[in-house]
Amino acid sequence: MSWAKAEDGCALARLSGRLTIDDVATLAADLAATPPAAPGLVIDLAGVTAIDTAGAWAVNSTAMLWQAAGHSARITGAAPAIDRLVQSLQAPPPPMPVRPDPGNPVLARVARVGAALIHQARNIGAFLAFLGQTLQVLGGTLTGRRRLRWHAVVHQAEAVGVNALGIIALLLFLVGLVVAQQGAVQLRQFGAEVFTVNLIGRATTRELGILLTAIMVAGRSGSAFAAQIGSMKLNQEVDALKTIGLDPIEVLVVPRVIACSLMLLGLAFYGGLWALVGGGLFAWVDLKMPPSAYVTRLQEVIMMSDFVVGMIKAPVFGFIIALMGCFQGMQVTGNAESVGQRTTQAVVEAIFVVIVFDAFFAVFFSTLGYN
Repeated sequence: MSWAKAEDGCALARLSGRLTIDDVATLAADLAATPPAAPGLVIDLAGVTAIDTAGAWAVNSTAMLWQAAGHSARITGAAPAIDRLVQSLQAPPPPMPVRPDPGNPVLARVARVGAALIHQARNIGAFLAFLGQTLQVLGGTLTGRRRLRWHAVVHQAEAVGVNALGIIALLLFLVGLVVAQQGAVQLRQFGAEVFTVNLIGRATTRELGILLTAIMVAGRSGSAFAAQIGSMKLNQEVDALKTIGLDPIEVLVVPRVIACSLMLLGLAFYGGLWALVGGGLFAWVDLKMPPSAYVTRLQEVIMMSDFVVGMIKAPVFGFIIALMGCFQGMQVTGNAESVGQRTTQAVVEAIFVVIVFDAFFAVFFSTLGYN
C-alpha cells in the first residue's frame, strides 16, 4: 500500500496484491495512517489481484468512517469482479423486525385450522393407500402367492408377546384387584358383595382384559414398530430394499401385522386370567370367599359369549396397532425429530382407534343380543 495526493487534494491510497482475511489487520492499520488535513479519501484498487469478503468489508468500513466524519470518500480502479463484491457490501442490510407481524389474528387462526384440515386429509389419504397395499400383500401372503417370512414373524412374535408377559401379568393383576376392591365397596352398601365376582368375571373377560392389554401393546410394541421402521427410513434401508427388488410391505409390515394379531390373541387370554387371579385374591382376603367357591362362581357368571367377544376383538386390535405403528414409521422424513413425532403419533392414534373399535364392538354385539 502506498499513499499519494489526488488531483483534487484528497489522500490517495493505492492498494495492491491480495486483500484477504489474513491481511485485514495490516490493511486496517495502514488505512488508519491517512495523511492529516486531507479533505477526502480515494481508495485505488487497480493493483488488487484478489479480494474476499473480509478485505471488501475493511475497504468499505474505512470509506464509511471518512463519510461519517464529514469528508468525501470513494473507491476507484477496481476490476469488475472485485467491484461487484465491494458494491454488494456497501448497501446496508434491510432492517429486520424483532418479531414478525402477526397480521389479523382471526385470519391467522383460520389459516392454521385450514392447514391442519389439509394435513389431516392428506394423512387419511396416505393411510388408506397404505392400508390397501398392506391388505393386498397380506392377501397374497395368506393365499400362497407371496412368501411368508417365518423367521421375521417368529422374531416379532417374541418381541410383542413373549417379552411382554411380565408387564401384562402385573398390569392386569393389579387392575383385577382394583376392580374387585372398588366393586365390593359399592356393593357392600346393598349387602350384595357376592356379586363382586360377577363384576370381575364379565368386566375383565369381555372388556377390560382385552382393552388394557391392547393399550399396553400399543404403547410398547406400536411405538417400537414406528421407531424401527422410521430409523430404517432415515438410514435409507427402506430404499435399499426397493433397490434390490424387495417389497418393504412384504418384508417389514406383514410380519409385524401377523405377529401382533396372533400375539394379542394370546396376551388377551393371558391378561384376563391374571385379572381374574387378582380379583380372586381380593375376594379370598376381604370377602372371605374360598378359591374353590370363587372359581365355581366364575363358571356360573361368565358366559361363553363374553369369552368369544373378547377373542374376536383381540386380533382386530392387534392388526390396528401394528398397522398404525408401521404406517407412521413409513411416514418418517428428514431427521431424528421426525422419528420421535411419528412414534408418539403412532401410539396416540393406535390407542384412539382401538377405543373407537371397542365402542363399536360393544354396540354391535349388544345389538345382536350378546349382552
